Amino acid sequence: MTKFDLPGAPEWIYTADLEQAMDEFLSQLRASGASERTIRSYRAAIMDLISIIGNKKVSELDEKDIQLWRLERLRKGFKRGRGNSRSSQTTLYYYSLFIRSFIRWLGRDIGMGSFKKSPRRLVETLRVQEIYRLINASKDILDLLIVSLLLETGLRALELLSIRWEDVDLETREIYVRNAKYGEERVVFIGDLSRRALEEWRRYNTQGEGRVVPITYTALYKRLKKLAARAGIDPRKVRPHIMRHTFATESLKRGLPLPALQKILGHRDIKTTQVYLHMLKEDIKNMYMKIYTIQSSMALNTISDSQASQQA
Repeated sequence: MTKFDLPGAPEWIYTADLEQAMDEFLSQLRASGASERTIRSYRAAIMDLISIIGNKKVSELDEKDIQLWRLERLRKGFKRGRGNSRSSQTTLYYYSLFIRSFIRWLGRDIGMGSFKKSPRRLVETLRVQEIYRLINASKDILDLLIVSLLLETGLRALELLSIRWEDVDLETREIYVRNAKYGEERVVFIGDLSRRALEEWRRYNTQGEGRVVPITYTALYKRLKKLAARAGIDPRKVRPHIMRHTFATESLKRGLPLPALQKILGHRDIKTTQVYLHMLKEDIKNMYMKIYTIQSSMALNTISDSQASQQA
């Protein structure tokens, strides 16, 4: 989990209630450069704690409160929001990390207990044939633009929807990503298909201003779902994050170094990027077997030829 350099809780926090303390904590997080998405995650976790134990004074918070929250969530779990596939165990794990950070910031020495994260699910990707089917099923230039950008840049959904025309440089084939997950700007590169789609799409936007993909988050998912149906692909596989996984694995297959992929994807920790190496295990094994099968055949043929000449 990303660590933020916070100045610490002010003296008045000890007499404040938990919601007041949370507001100050989140303000410091925002000032330290945390993204709005990160801040929303911290807020959700702390508010979930408050919903169980009440909005008591910081000075009254103790280990029994944490245990009460933990037992309640272990017993009832979490309500899943729309599009949220995260398990209760995983949610409890992350919420505990956020709440632990909040408690430490408060200066309270309260134990949280241990929480286990759910086993990581296998990362799903699109096959090469499915990629071509998606491209061919695009009914208009916006469809093609969305598919090409997601598959050639590895952008997250919100990053894609935040790109403005002034962030795009078609000459250098670069896109500046300003609304990144961790609040840090980065550059991604565009391939031939994305460049041609952007050029064509720009003809419809003579102003050259505003967002490149001017639709909502919900509209993006609906469009991809319809596109998947036309391509004859399970709609659950045609989602921005699966297309991001596809970009990552295809990039590694084609020889892109892991540190370079980390930069393009915007991962702070290379361990996050390393998950894609596990997906390439069979490809690496096949390459290994191909190389050593050829070498073994050559060696055996050489030995056989040598023995035959000696016998002659």
